[in-house]
Amino acid sequence: MASVITNATSTLQSLVDKVEERFENQCCIGVGPGYASPKEAMRGPREALLYVTAVYTGRIYAIDTAKDPRAPVIYKVVEPETILSKTGLAYPHTAHCLASGDILISCLGGKDGNAGGTGFLLLDSDLNVKGRWEKPGDSPKFGYDFWYQPQHKTMISSSWGAPAAFTKGFNPQHVVEGLYGKHLFVYSWPDGTLKQTIDLGNEGLIPLEVRFLHDPSKDTGYVGCALSGNMVRFFKTTDGSWDHEVVISVPSLKVQNWVLPEMPGLITDLLISLDDRYLYFVNWLHGDIRQYNIEDPKKPVLVGQVWVGGLIRKGSKVTVEKENGQQWQSDIPDVQGKRLRGGPQMIQLSLDGKRLYVTNSLFSAWDRQFYPELIENGSHMLQIDCDTEKGGLAVNAKFFVDFETEPDGPALAHEMRYPGGDCTSDIWI
Repeated sequence: MASVITNATSTLQSLVDKVEERFENQCCIGVGPGYASPKEAMRGPREALLYVTAVYTGRIYAIDTAKDPRAPVIYKVVEPETILSKTGLAYPHTAHCLASGDILISCLGGKDGNAGGTGFLLLDSDLNVKGRWEKPGDSPKFGYDFWYQPQHKTMISSSWGAPAAFTKGFNPQHVVEGLYGKHLFVYSWPDGTLKQTIDLGNEGLIPLEVRFLHDPSKDTGYVGCALSGNMVRFFKTTDGSWDHEVVISVPSLKVQNWVLPEMPGLITDLLISLDDRYLYFVNWLHGDIRQYNIEDPKKPVLVGQVWVGGLIRKGSKVTVEKENGQQWQSDIPDVQGKRLRGGPQMIQLSLDGKRLYVTNSLFSAWDRQFYPELIENGSHMLQIDCDTEKGGLAVNAKFFVDFETEPDGPALAHEMRYPGGDCTSDIWI
């Protein structure tokens, strides 16, 4: 884990320190700020812990960022054997803090990597294992992300796939075999009863990141369906049940010189600005970042787009065949003389909504399959400047954090968090 200093004018950025990892072959995916309640997080920095999950090994770390934000240290580790013996859960992923002080973590499978062990791990504020959160028999078929909206007494979770499948890289046959998800799971909050399972069908294959609007009175949100290339809006109906509709579609591109005749965008991350005006998401394979005005949540309007990588860039062997038969590739800028690697993967927005930070590693097995240069040369972190009045995105030429020359070799950068809270982790009650 690395600390990065930035400032609002984007003239300063530096990789100041990192937590030395004591265990090898970790994949640290979900990170959640350690505040007593999500509402409290936005009051500003205080004594804080970051909860970091290691999907491969099953460990959960509490990282102290308060004593010296520039030099975070490991505060406590929850070992996988403890979690497994008390809950049967493994492959921890997304972490959210609860108003009670407990920490809720989604787990993607059991020790054998099959989806049968999927569920939600509940830790107390001292990181002691309390057990499973969901009621017996109410575990989801697959796990990944989740978000809760307390005023509507609802939590909704998404579904990546079976760890035995996705930890080996992506195989389209595994989708056919039912090893990847296409459902949302609706739970009553906070008691953990599964109330409804929403089948998204072929329009919702591999639903990943889930976001409600930040306004706690609102009963609508979005989930990005990676393989289908669709942004799905979910919402409460008049009878109290939940429904969904596709509100944005990113068509797969007809390509040449790739493993398949068509390439999906692969929506791997999304976020909503704190004022609920803008939705941002990335297409990891295509290489673009998009900004939509969602003041009417039913009708998002594209107002910004920028290309920062991808498999269809100029110089790549992969080309897009347009409807008129012409070949096309995206034009990707260099930043500070550096060629951008991989595709945009994780994003984080400044609290004022003007700076969008971007990393490029999804999951090491998938990085190796689609962007082997990330394994060889490591990740980087970019800043995208956002027009919050009319909409619009632009790469900031002054900001570039390179993880290629780390002392222990090139590093893969994924999740980003602000120590004082941010729009991808804080939930209002």
